[in-house]
Amino acid sequence: MKRLLALIPILILSAAAQAQMPAVQIEGEVVARNDDVVFRRIDAHTWVGTGKLMANESLYLVEGENKAVLIDAGTKIADLDKIVASITKKPVMLVATHAHPDHTGAAINSFAELYINPADAGSQFVSHYKGKLKDLNDGQIIDLGGRQLLVVFTPAHTPGSTTFIDTAAGYGFSGDSFGSGNLLLFGKFSTLIETCRKTSALMEKHRIKFFYPGHFMGKNVETKQRVDDELTLSQDILSGKVKGQENPRARMGMNLIVSAYGVRINYSEQAFE
Repeated sequence: MKRLLALIPILILSAAAQAQMPAVQIEGEVVARNDDVVFRRIDAHTWVGTGKLMANESLYLVEGENKAVLIDAGTKIADLDKIVASITKKPVMLVATHAHPDHTGAAINSFAELYINPADAGSQFVSHYKGKLKDLNDGQIIDLGGRQLLVVFTPAHTPGSTTFIDTAAGYGFSGDSFGSGNLLLFGKFSTLIETCRKTSALMEKHRIKFFYPGHFMGKNVETKQRVDDELTLSQDILSGKVKGQENPRARMGMNLIVSAYGVRINYSEQAFE
């Protein structure tokens, strides 16, 4: 456990430093808060929780008529279940966009079940979970009663990265799949290309305006344009048209970085395999 905790600041604070994006005041009525998190209203039945440890790690509470979904659980948030219960009286289903510890921290143990992509279920970062891990499925519909979330697997940041889309509302929640403006690519460019193609097509089909990211700063939503730009940049890197530079803030073997088309990707030589 000490080893896992030691990895947390390296994992996310490096991303924040590389992105060089100052935290922006997030608009919306404050509905709940404690020393670890502040929840603000997005719309009548959707809220964003902003953690304080890892570059605005973001949690999202999405409510329907019969139940609610909590997307991610932050790094270390005391009494998260009680805070969520103060916002919605509906039963709450906890899902994870991916297994990294700023999204599946200690608070997951306040929930009896955690739904996660099977590709991330074996991660060391959820090995501390005391409840029952349950599988998400690509294309699955989570019915909240009068509101649905489409489950879309979007691997590349991690093998099990997942996006949740409210097609009726025209927005979704993508965790770190597209980087919140500064993508850490732990997988391969070929995987990222397929993820971007798939996601761009879905955004066009369902007229999705944007995704709320895993580190929401107030102005860094993931648009279709950003997804398309990550696709173009990835193709340019693989073709040799664009060359990566040495990453001055390299962490976890990500010794290369490239910025173009308004996006930034951190990666290593293994991303070409």
